[in-house]
Parts: sequence; structure tokens; C-alpha cells
Amino acid sequence: MRIDVDLHHRDLDAELSALHARVRERAAVLHDLPSMATRIPGLVFRYREADGEFFVYAEDPSHDALAGCTVFNRVLEVDRRTDPYIRSPHSRYAEAYQRKGLATAVYGWALGIGMCLVSGPRQSPGAHRLWMGLSSSYELVFVQVRDKRLRIMGPAIEPATFDAFETRMLLLGTGWTLQRFAAATQCELAGDVALT
Repeated sequence: MRIDVDLHHRDLDAELSALHARVRERAAVLHDLPSMATRIPGLVFRYREADGEFFVYAEDPSHDALAGCTVFNRVLEVDRRTDPYIRSPHSRYAEAYQRKGLATAVYGWALGIGMCLVSGPRQSPGAHRLWMGLSSSYELVFVQVRDKRLRIMGPAIEPATFDAFETRMLLLGTGWTLQRFAAATQCELAGDVALT
């Protein structure tokens, strides 16, 4: 996996402003969505599910703004057996709302309801820190995605394996053990991985 994503070239504020305008046009669709509880003051987090993917919107009502959103995408690189159990989160938060724990709260919500999260093949340094922070509360293992299968590599890997494009990180949600996950997905295990 690569820690080389640089988002500074993107105008996230403009992207989110356009998304907020589209949402408004659809008869205040955000207000019709269920909300989720977080410890982030002043923001309302609402979510929806469509075709197996989850969308979380962070709205700032006092500024009539969309602070950001996270999409929990299906992972197209895995087989149908694994698909129901993992989602890959991707977030966009406006600059004024970054480094305030919003993504941590949203990812924590997903993990707390039992969703297992797999990273993309590339991350920004900030996203990598987020994943490492979450690993203090949720089990993290490295996996490789190859030929539509997940292969569990374990909690630590060699630097050369870490840098491989097919290497990802997997966070297990509440209620999951590595043994249960491996049984449910029938994924491959590296030779030295012990299931406890």
C-alpha cells in the first residue's frame, strides 16, 4: 500500500458546496435521513444506504453547510463471499472541519455497528494516522487483495510487503474476531497467521 495521496490540489470546499446544493434541490433529503449519535458538537450526522454502500453526511446547520461526507464503498476487487463483510471508506471534509475528529467519529460509528473496514491501496498520511489510531480500539491486520480473494497477512508485515500495491489494512468491527472473519469469508491465511 502506498502512503502517497496528496489532496492539496483538490478544492474540497467547492466539491462539498456543490454536493450540498444538489442535496438541497432534492427536497431537503438530508433532513429525511436517520441521524447517528456522535460527540461532535454543532454537527448533525445523517446516513443512508444504497446498493450495499453507506453514505454519511456531516451537516453544520448553524452555517447551512455540508462539513463533509464519508462513503463506505463495496470492494469490487473481492469475491461475492467476502463482499457482504467489508466496506472501504473514503472521506471528504472541508478544510475548516479537518483535524476535528469527524472522520474518526464516522469510522468509529461504522466499526461500532459491526462493519469491517478495508483501506484502499493508497492513503494520505492523515488517513494512515486515522487508521493507526483506530487500531488501539479495533483489531487491525494487513491483508492482500489478489485474484478476487483476501489473504490475511497478520498484524505486522515486512516493509517490502507493506509497500506492495495489493496490500491493504483491515479493521475488524465490533463482534468480529479474526477467526470468525476468516471463517465467514473463507479467505486465505499467510502461513504464520494464528487465529485466536
